[in-house]
Amino acid sequence: MFIPLKDLNPRRTYPVVNTTLIVLNFVVFIYELMLPPQLFKIFMTVNAMVPARIPVWLAGHMTFGAAFLPIVTSMFLHAGWLHILGNMLFLWIFGDNVEDYFGHLGYLFFYFLSGIAAGLLHIIFNLHSSVPALGASGAISGVMGAYAVLYPRAKVLTLVLIFLVPIPAIFILGYWFVLQFLEGVSSLGGMTTGGVAWWAHIGGFIFGSLLTLAIKRR
Repeated sequence: MFIPLKDLNPRRTYPVVNTTLIVLNFVVFIYELMLPPQLFKIFMTVNAMVPARIPVWLAGHMTFGAAFLPIVTSMFLHAGWLHILGNMLFLWIFGDNVEDYFGHLGYLFFYFLSGIAAGLLHIIFNLHSSVPALGASGAISGVMGAYAVLYPRAKVLTLVLIFLVPIPAIFILGYWFVLQFLEGVSSLGGMTTGGVAWWAHIGGFIFGSLLTLAIKRR
């Protein structure tokens, strides 16, 4: 078991966008906790991404906004403290240097494009699922993919059992991606009952790494 804690990769500018995204995620989560149970259920139902809404929209029984807007709004919803703390830790570790590379506005577009790409792939692999999907992990996976392309040799201070070990980012991120891919493949053909949106993670990481690679080559 290992937990990344901090990368040892200096940045040139303050990560305004990355910090704002982290704050917004926590603000929305606190808002969730403050809602009465009935309003909480309505709020999550409206704003979480439900793949089965897409076939309903295609059949003409739902508006485009109701079907597709939750791909964006679901990126700011979380199911519990462990969910949001884990996501925000990874965003804090890897997001600042990616923002450094893309610039503030470019990073903002990159983040949302990664989240949308992740959501679309999740929908493709779970088209008829009525289980809500939520969380920033798809967008954060895109950030991690970008980091793997830009700073593969950067050291990440990692808690390994009880030891703090600096490990190259490519090993941390590569190992993480392989786990997501294996879990995603093993979930094919099974019924979605909730849990981790593996294909959103896979889609976000691949999109983020390919887009960054294309921009880097230019």
